[in-house]
Amino acid sequence: MTDLEERVAREREEIVARIASFRATQRKFERDRQEYYDNTLGNVWSGFQRKSA
Repeated sequence: MTDLEERVAREREEIVARIASFRATQRKFERDRQEYYDNTLGNVWSGFQRKSA
């Protein structure tokens, strides 16, 4: 492998690693948003049900 091919291969590996990291971060944000939504909506509904009961 030439120096250029090795450099291109290393850069490609770095890009793949960065994309994997980005996707993992996005999945974490999605889980956090969903958890926040579930907790907030759950609190709203439980408060609403207590007031009307």
